[in-house]
Amino acid sequence: MGGEPSKPDPKPNPELETPWRRIDWGQKEELKKRLEKFSVRNPDVKDIRILVAGQTGGGKSSFINSVNNVFQGRITSSAIANSSSGASHSFTTNLKKYRVRNEDDDLPFSLIDIMGLEAGEMCGSQTEDIINAIYGHVKNNYKFNPEEPLSDKSEDYKSDPLLSDQAFCLVYVVDANTVSNTYESLTDKLRIIRTRCSENGIPQVIVMTKVDLVCPLVSKDLRKIYTSKKVREKMQVCSDKIGVPMNHIFPLKNYSEEIDTDDDADVLILKALDQIVNLANDRLRDADRLRDAASN
Repeated sequence: MGGEPSKPDPKPNPELETPWRRIDWGQKEELKKRLEKFSVRNPDVKDIRILVAGQTGGGKSSFINSVNNVFQGRITSSAIANSSSGASHSFTTNLKKYRVRNEDDDLPFSLIDIMGLEAGEMCGSQTEDIINAIYGHVKNNYKFNPEEPLSDKSEDYKSDPLLSDQAFCLVYVVDANTVSNTYESLTDKLRIIRTRCSENGIPQVIVMTKVDLVCPLVSKDLRKIYTSKKVREKMQVCSDKIGVPMNHIFPLKNYSEEIDTDDDADVLILKALDQIVNLANDRLRDADRLRDAASN
């Protein structure tokens, strides 16, 4: 009789006690210098091409700009990004190559921006166009046609691309805020691309953007990114949907509202890029080995 009212269950802690992925937040300059001294394994390839694909509005172009921001120490806008929220169609319509630069020189890797993927069959970039772009068949500035992929009969098709025309890593840029609700038809497209690339050993990495929008902890402190249960959950969903292992998924925050760069954001971007360019360089070495074996 007259017992004390029961207390509501406490809210579950959104944060892990220890980071599930270790990261040294003081390694910005070390990573930056290592990438600036990066050496391509093949003398015929001056810059390793990395294809950046992903859903419309996911932050492809912003990621390309963010990479350049890190090396130039300021906010840049080489790749024009769409700031409209809820954009339904890709702002990028042409294949565009962006050479990564520091304050003084071009660095030995390039990021290739393409039309975004959309859920509809006749919307956004076609899977065949992305695959053709990876293998160097698509000329720079080619304007994608959402209704018809590039044909080998087109003047924009390179029938015999050089090694330097090919991409040696595919980066999917995925919006953490919408990954759980991604249309099945869009993930089907990603799976097709993944399968075709895997057949030829092209490494694939996921860059997960907008992590600050899915977790208040991370919004307040970016260093909470690897103790956030919500961010880890979103990464797992992404891995399950697309099939890329967790150790090839890199959550980060693109530059969008800022007018100055931030060391913590830079470390996450550099850590992802370091993994990407080394995977690409390994693939280039394997391509050399296969070519040499075929000629003997």
